[in-house]
Amino acid sequence: MTDDFIDHVQTENKTALSRLGSSKSLYAETGGDIEAETVLRAAAIAEDAARETFELWADDETNEDAAALFGDLAEQEADHYETVAGKLDDAPSAADVDELPAIQETLRTFTATVQRAGGLVGRCLVAKKSKEQYTGYFVGDADPRTASVFRDLGDDVDEQIDRAAELVEAVCESDADREAAAAAASEAIQAAYDEYTDSLESMGVNPKPVC
Repeated sequence: MTDDFIDHVQTENKTALSRLGSSKSLYAETGGDIEAETVLRAAAIAEDAARETFELWADDETNEDAAALFGDLAEQEADHYETVAGKLDDAPSAADVDELPAIQETLRTFTATVQRAGGLVGRCLVAKKSKEQYTGYFVGDADPRTASVFRDLGDDVDEQIDRAAELVEAVCESDADREAAAAAASEAIQAAYDEYTDSLESMGVNPKPVC
């Protein structure tokens, strides 16, 4: 069921995920200021915000297996943050921004285990798109070492997707549970997509690809 669930979420959010994986995503994330430092700063904030979310989930999660996974992911995201922050002289954290990434704000509204499991799948699918864009940017910027860093982080996200889908399978006992998990995954993805769209439109950029 794990692959089926991921496939279902990807199919239901095909357009959003496709556009989040486009070259415009970095433009949206950096407010149009696509330079190595601004890209790294955006990545650092994203990693730290994810760490905070997973720590919050781990602290109040009643399902032991889910709590253990969230704790593991919090530690991994802390490592990711330190890796990215090590590329900057003065790395920002989630505490330094007025608004968290929209996807993290949405995830933090989820209190039920099935919602969190599904939301985690959605978040990881979005994170995978981000890692691909970061990797591509630094390849194009002739910085293969930093590109390799993000490629490795993307490999970690692949593992996170698998573990998230396994959690969905473990905690969903009915079709209604699976529907709730899928809805949460879509809500998380949509939050990221809406933020992407709003950012581009605020800069006068059409978020839709030009054919």
